[in-house]
Amino acid sequence: MAVIYTMIVSPIAALVAPFAGGRGVDVLGRIWSRAIVLTSGVKVEFGGLDNLRGLQGCIVVANHQSMFDIFALLGYLPHPVRFVAKKELLKIPAFGYALWRSGHIVVGREEGGREVRRAVKIARSGFAVVFFAEGHRFADGRIHPFNEGAAWLGLLTRLPCVPLAISGSAAIHPRGALTIRPHRTIKLTFGAPIPTANLGSSARGQLTQTLQQEVERLFQG
Repeated sequence: MAVIYTMIVSPIAALVAPFAGGRGVDVLGRIWSRAIVLTSGVKVEFGGLDNLRGLQGCIVVANHQSMFDIFALLGYLPHPVRFVAKKELLKIPAFGYALWRSGHIVVGREEGGREVRRAVKIARSGFAVVFFAEGHRFADGRIHPFNEGAAWLGLLTRLPCVPLAISGSAAIHPRGALTIRPHRTIKLTFGAPIPTANLGSSARGQLTQTLQQEVERLFQG
């Protein structure tokens, strides 16, 4: 059903993406995500949402178990969301265009200063920018080493980094699976924001380590 919903929504999203700062895509994305979650019989639970209250933009640093992580956040998080996504997604017809024009951050390794500035501008526009810091989806029930990209974006924007532990979604649709296992629960648990305003670029490694430790603590809890 996810493929069918995507085929229906993507062309509409591509049409409305250039207008109103991508807000039309936000509405469509929420409908699309909720339709997939509800059709799959999946329940979404949140913990620690108070940690997002009052933040005028933040970098959400999370582990990544399955595509349902995206559906849960986009469909149910009561805060406007932007994702840091792989550049390969831009090659998907209609979907890639809508992703780009609606303000999601797509930066390849070879991108220069122009794209970095765009990423900073988007992150500072009041969104919860979600960064899956492991770099890939893992379904083995463990937290894998974080890369430094999330900490780098946090330091560059001076926005607080909020750790997020995601559990349960691997049991629904692990990476590479052709089918889903319905009627399960995804739990998303947010930790306390970690300020970055007074940190220098040399703190990137330590910040990355702190974020990983916090996500591991929340995940085990």
